[in-house]
Parts: sequence; structure tokens; C-alpha cells
Amino acid sequence: MNRREFIRAGGALALASLAPGALAAEATAPAQPASRSLKKGIMWDTVGVKGSVLERMKAVKEAGFDGVEMMSHMDQEEVLRARDETGLAIPSVCGRDHWKKPLSDPDPKVRTEGLEALKQTLRDAKRYGASSVLLVPGVVTKKISYADAYTRSQAEIRKAIPLAEELGVKIAIENVWNHFLLSPLEAARYVDEFQSSAMGWHFDAGNILNYGWPEQWIRILGPRIQKLHIKEFSRKKRDDLGLWKGFDVLLLEGDNDWPAVMKAVDDMGYRGWAITEQGGGGTPEGLRDLCRRLEKILAS
Repeated sequence: MNRREFIRAGGALALASLAPGALAAEATAPAQPASRSLKKGIMWDTVGVKGSVLERMKAVKEAGFDGVEMMSHMDQEEVLRARDETGLAIPSVCGRDHWKKPLSDPDPKVRTEGLEALKQTLRDAKRYGASSVLLVPGVVTKKISYADAYTRSQAEIRKAIPLAEELGVKIAIENVWNHFLLSPLEAARYVDEFQSSAMGWHFDAGNILNYGWPEQWIRILGPRIQKLHIKEFSRKKRDDLGLWKGFDVLLLEGDNDWPAVMKAVDDMGYRGWAITEQGGGGTPEGLRDLCRRLEKILAS
């Protein structure tokens, strides 16, 4: 089970545990400050309602979201029809293959396939009108050293930068549990070393909580941040129940200090997308609850 599969499953359990009337209590949320004009998005892989792409996107629209972060390698025409019929924007596209074909892999063939997957993600983003793609740049393992992950991933990404610059789509690195780029100072350096305006960061506020504080990362990454992932994590659940159980918590009920996070976002002048990658979106009611909770975070 990968991270997003766990989040979907855990979110469904967390949502089911809500007391009667809890969803109704989330039905209204204060408007975000006028100076903070962030758009509300949701990550496609967390939209668990059944149906076609159009039916699922209609459920997202009806829940109150402004856009969807799609996955790469989908049927472009089907996605475009659903986008146009619902009026939802597609601000970002998440790569489908960066975990199973990492750019840090010791096998050149795997790295080549991963590079081609990144290029397809960039082309998908261009078709959809997205301004950036989400990339996990590599992984560190017992067999893949930190140094090799650094040099290999940068070498492969450099091969995709000309296409990114041609398309006008940025490659945004996400902080994930890949044992790589574990400091905000190193993350900033990694991006800056490309010396290209096509490179940036896709910051995930939930993933950081296992080993840091998101407001600190946001202040250091600053304008490198292209998109925000809004997600929760509970250190207590991690400690009591196991690492991945930390994600089994609803928005606003984990360890994120959202006022501090939003203050950091304001201070850096970010005016883009806040995209929830949170479990609980398996029903129309769950999607609405996610949207209301996201609105409360943006208003904090």
C-alpha cells in the first residue's frame, strides 16, 4: 500500500467515526481573509466517489472545490471534456510513475523510463492548462545512496528542463517520505542548483510533520513554492499506533498549527492553490466536509 492508498483508506475510517451531526457542523466556514486569495483544490487520487471522470469531477465541483490536481497518463480528451463541462481548473498534474520508476534508480533503463514519464506529465499539464507538475525526484534506500540519489536525479531532471521551459510548465519537487532532501535548506539548494525558472517546489504540510514544522519550511522555500498540499498528520497516532497511522486523522484534528502555517504563507506572498491530499473523499458528503475544513484552514 502506498501513501495515497493509505490516506484514502484511513480517511474513510476517520470520516465514518464522526459523531452524528459532525458533518453538518462543518457545513459553514468563515471566509478566508481578503488579502489571502487562495484557490481550493483536491488531489485526484483522493477523490474516492465512484463513476466516470466526469461524474467524479462533478462531485468535486458540487462539494465546493475550484480545481483538481490530476494524475498523469490519463485519457487527455476525457479529462478535458470533464474539465470544460464542470468548469473546474487543473492547476497541477501529479506524476504517475515517479515511485516505481525513480530517477535515482541504479538501472539506466529505469531512469530513462522515469524521465519519459516526467516528460509525459509535462505534456499532460500543458494540455490541461496546469502551471506545474508534481515530481518525487528519487528515493534513498539501502542500495541507493544519498549521494547517488542526488546526482542521478538532478542529471535526469536536467534532461527534462528544456521541455518544461518550452511548454511553460514548472517541475515542482514534493517533500515525501523518500529519505531524501530532509532539510529545507537542502531542498532550496537542490532547486537552485538547476539555475532554471522551470524548477520549483510542491510543498506538503502534512508530510513534514514527521520530522519538522511546515511553517519553517515555507519561510525558507519561499517563492520556490508553486503549490501547497494541505494535509494532516498526528504524531501521537504515529507513536501509539505506528508510523502510517499518523495520517489517519481528519483535517484540523492533527498536529498542524494552521494559523502559523497560513501566517508563513502570507509572509511569503503566496497567492496560488491550496490542494488537499487528505482521506475522506469517498462520498459526496465526505468531499463537502473536506472542502469546509479546507476553507476553515484558509481562514485561520
